[in-house]
Amino acid sequence: MITEASFCLFNATKRRVFFRNIKILIPATWKANNYSKAKQESYEKANVIVTDWYGAHGDDPYTLQYRGCGKEGKYIHFTPDFLLNDDLTAGYGSRGKVFVHEWAHLRWGVFDEYNNEKPFYINGQNQIKVTRCSSDITGIFVCEKGPCPQENCIISKLFKEGCMFIYNSTQNATASIMFMQSLSSVVEFCNASTHNPEAPNLQNQMCSLRSAWDVITDSADFRHSSPMSETKLPPPPTFSLLQAGDKVVCLVLDVSSKMAEADRLLRLQQAAEFYLMQIVEIHTFVGIASFNSKGEIRAQLHQINNDDDRKLLVSYLPATVSAEAETSICSGLKKGFEVVEKLNGKAHGSVMVLVTSGDDEHVANCLLTVQSSGSTIHTIALGSSAVENLEELSHLTGGLKFFVPDKSNSNSMIDAFSRISSGTGDIFQQHIQLESTGENVQPHYQLKNTVTMDNSVGNDTAFLVTWQTSGPPEIVLADPSGRKYYTDDFVTNLTLQTARLRIPGTAKPGLWMYTLNNTHDSLQALKVTVTSRASRSAVPPATVEAFVERDSTRFPHPMMIYANVRKGFYPILNATVTATIEPEAGDPVMLKLFDDGAGADVIKNDGIYSRYFFSFAVNGRYSLKVHVRHSPSMSSLTHSVPGSHAMYVPGYIANGNIQMNAPRTSVGRSEEEQKWGFSRISSGGSFSVLGVPAGPHTDVFPPCKIIDLEAVKVEDQVTLSWTAPGEDFDEGQANSYEIRMSKSLQNIQDDFNNAILVNTSKLTPQQAGTKEIFTFSPKLFTEGPKYQPEGEAQENHRIYVAIRAIDRNSLKSAVSNIAQASLFIPPNSAPVLARDRLILKGILTAMGLIGIICLTIVVTHCILNKKKTADNKENGMKLL
Repeated sequence: MITEASFCLFNATKRRVFFRNIKILIPATWKANNYSKAKQESYEKANVIVTDWYGAHGDDPYTLQYRGCGKEGKYIHFTPDFLLNDDLTAGYGSRGKVFVHEWAHLRWGVFDEYNNEKPFYINGQNQIKVTRCSSDITGIFVCEKGPCPQENCIISKLFKEGCMFIYNSTQNATASIMFMQSLSSVVEFCNASTHNPEAPNLQNQMCSLRSAWDVITDSADFRHSSPMSETKLPPPPTFSLLQAGDKVVCLVLDVSSKMAEADRLLRLQQAAEFYLMQIVEIHTFVGIASFNSKGEIRAQLHQINNDDDRKLLVSYLPATVSAEAETSICSGLKKGFEVVEKLNGKAHGSVMVLVTSGDDEHVANCLLTVQSSGSTIHTIALGSSAVENLEELSHLTGGLKFFVPDKSNSNSMIDAFSRISSGTGDIFQQHIQLESTGENVQPHYQLKNTVTMDNSVGNDTAFLVTWQTSGPPEIVLADPSGRKYYTDDFVTNLTLQTARLRIPGTAKPGLWMYTLNNTHDSLQALKVTVTSRASRSAVPPATVEAFVERDSTRFPHPMMIYANVRKGFYPILNATVTATIEPEAGDPVMLKLFDDGAGADVIKNDGIYSRYFFSFAVNGRYSLKVHVRHSPSMSSLTHSVPGSHAMYVPGYIANGNIQMNAPRTSVGRSEEEQKWGFSRISSGGSFSVLGVPAGPHTDVFPPCKIIDLEAVKVEDQVTLSWTAPGEDFDEGQANSYEIRMSKSLQNIQDDFNNAILVNTSKLTPQQAGTKEIFTFSPKLFTEGPKYQPEGEAQENHRIYVAIRAIDRNSLKSAVSNIAQASLFIPPNSAPVLARDRLILKGILTAMGLIGIICLTIVVTHCILNKKKTADNKENGMKLL
């Protein structure tokens, strides 16, 4: 597939781009076969994943896109059946071209040029056209019994049941791969000359009517590339087959005197104990190293096979800090590599969890060693003094990065350790966090809450309670049936100030209620963490993955925050998703994320909830955590997988005969009854913010770009709809709107400021997130020949509209997506095809000629009658 795709891509990109090296990660469960050892590669970081749908059927290849036009997607997903079943190539086309279609989605952020929801549209000449790109691709309307005229197929702007448009298998058109990659003639992307800007497809909506090739050539891959010489062909790709070995982890822990500040060591001990006892997967080899100015090995690798192994490793955790403040991260990592290399002589495929609060100017000294080690390094920075370029270690090795602020009620340390998994993608083995909360509780007050245990989780469930001062709180935990667990039922470690309860078997589904009473005379920082694993191997549990768009931002640019909420590969809708962002200093910020296709959220109902974050209090690191709640009364699952899918063609016209393909297998699923809803927590790691002004500053945040503008013609008026942005990005209320229109697409794309201004004096922006509707009459603005675009042979009854919002300080949003509407259709007339229009013109001409002849006859008859009457009168006079 990829070898074929490389040559297809080379031709489609006009001899510029091909695949040189591909790494294929073989599942660890498959029999070893002299595969190379995986280094930093993991299933969770792959560009392309191959896996089943978890119980559902369907083989649509698709790409998960969440960031808009020209932006990279998350991954491409193929099913094993797509790769193995040759019958599917009849509907999808060759696998190589399908791969090119999906790669363009993933790498260059272009979108599909077909639309199953809107298979046709009315063009600017009042003709019905099929949604396609390019418009040169030909076919016929087909009803149940065979070919039929278009008017028999379309009722009230919808296809009549049993009707479809079937394309000819032999075409002359060479574009477009983003429309119909299955056609043998199609070998390139739509460019400026072949693009169909009128088609109601996602490419036009997301990319403001730009062609796919225009977007692709704007990418960094093409900016400095030039075509290979005409004679040369690219070499075929080379493939490396990799397989993960044993799971090997080494904790590399800072024990310098800095760790004594703000209870850092205690909080590290609590989190590391929970990680070793609960989170790290069985059969993993674990070692421990520590460092101050020098590194030290505390525990050589020990394989976890039972609880005694876990307890033994906990006993090796550092109990005290050293007297010296100096830290040498490179010395700690060196000892960590020594530990993991004892197993196979190399660090390939191992994981380092590096925790430090120290400032070390010499981290750069070991960056090359780290990069070539084949190990993945997850970094956890404690407090505001941690070394600035610590995250470079994670960045180079593909590891995660976390930040833990010095706040007694912050649970960030445990959240960080809970997020670190083996990276195998085996959701049935990984621990899932259901609760994470912390509060400073006054003397003789309590921390009380409920946790939802849904029926997809419940195995290996643990409740962890931690405290910072005095003794343990009084704990009461009640399961859904009313059974109670008390402090004495928890395994208490007074040294580490933790109490842990593991629920035997599968925890009962429903609401678990916990109460922590502070029985002491002083303030207590009490924290609760709940984790569990999947209860059934065939039913994937709901999961949340929290992440940010990039590692750092500079004021005033916002940070995009995302939460991917899914059950298997199916997005979960209607969830309440809240992000908690903790800065180095100051209070945490709570932010609700949305999946509404507006503001920061590019695609509606794709299970990826998004929001702009711009409430920057200070410079430095920020920690992100996302909490998802889902009420049992809300419908949660879509019945299809979102993303950009390769088109499956129902059939072709070949040599005048209709040849239908096998019906596409549905990927729909029946929704399970949800009695309890669910709750999930996930750390989203950390990000950095630079350039935040020290004191008060002027307003620098404009309203966000409107991305969902739509235009609908209603009689002689156009109704626009969009989601209101805010005064600052997607918060608050903008001050005014500027709407402009043009009959020329190029005019509004290139020169919005000089397009025709629409009167919006009666339009007042509403609160961010509200649906806005505005109706205007374009006739008032477009009548007269001067608005006819140059070179337009036929009169074009189409207008293009765009909008931007303006705040109180006259800061303007970016110009919205461009919406379009077809105009000036006479009342009660149906759109016609070009051929029908000619017939109609012929009939009208004939009727006109007949009318003229009839009129001539009538006029002649009247004149003759008048003459006869005049003669009679004259004769009568004579007689008188």
